Amino acid sequence: MGEESAFAELVERHRRELRVHCYRMLGSYDEAEDLVQETFLRAWKGRDGFAGRSSLRAWLYRIATNACLDTLRGRGRRVLPQDLGPPSGPDADLPPRADIPWLQPFPDRAAPVEAEPDSVAVTRETMELAFLVAIQHLPPRQRATLILRDVLGWSAKEAASALDASVASTNSALQRARATLREHLPEHRLEWTHPLGPTEEELAVVRRYVEAVERADLDALADLMAEDIRAVMPPWPMWFAGRDTVLATLRASWDPALPYYIGRFRVVPVAANGMPAVASYVCAPGDDTYKAFAIGVLRVADGRIAEISAFHDTGLFAAFGLPDSL
Repeated sequence: MGEESAFAELVERHRRELRVHCYRMLGSYDEAEDLVQETFLRAWKGRDGFAGRSSLRAWLYRIATNACLDTLRGRGRRVLPQDLGPPSGPDADLPPRADIPWLQPFPDRAAPVEAEPDSVAVTRETMELAFLVAIQHLPPRQRATLILRDVLGWSAKEAASALDASVASTNSALQRARATLREHLPEHRLEWTHPLGPTEEELAVVRRYVEAVERADLDALADLMAEDIRAVMPPWPMWFAGRDTVLATLRASWDPALPYYIGRFRVVPVAANGMPAVASYVCAPGDDTYKAFAIGVLRVADGRIAEISAFHDTGLFAAFGLPDSL
């Protein structure tokens, strides 16, 4: 019991960074949690094989990476609605899809804090949804190579050792991964230099957004939106492009006089994927409780909201430290 307790104390300090690593590999916060537990279990069972030729941290990353590769074997990539087809009109009414492996957001509160290992590697660009969507296009081993080399800053030799591959094949995989990534990343996301967390300008936009949503003030919301805004709301497979289309879609569910009215909103600012985010609760007509509705990740550009990704997965609220109702 003493050995197990000491081992748990050693590996626990790496939990947050390993959670981020598994999330980048898998695109799922829920699965990342499970894979960290799997990593610790594999490490405990194989502790006698740890000869100290690398650091404990590198050894754990090797185990986590290979556990993720095992999980990804034979799987398709995780997606957002814009990966499925062209944008929809405001009257689109497709049913939610539980059969699609949706990308999930990652609560900033679960990432390493400044004093913890690997906090320097948790940069905003490598946690943004745009980056997560882009690396989903990489085959799993290329994805692992790119994360180890370009995100974590490992040498070719270290990455090759973790992947049980040659340095030459690891370098080749990295070049292919970089080329594919450039094809799928937005142009303004090719440089990964910003620290994690929303800026003051973005937080000011979020405050105005919260007020507009809680008042159901579409005019105020229109003033906050970029003309070419994009909105997605998995598990619904459709997505909307352009301010007028997004506003028309919201009007249908915000106007009490219309048949699709869903109720009044309360909104709590949070942070996800290094970006400003909000947790929304809705009080349906005839109800007296605001119930968990969606986690919305906002991309702000030039003082306006350029993208809203609203994840209608109430199971995520606990990960954000939030209750199911208000």
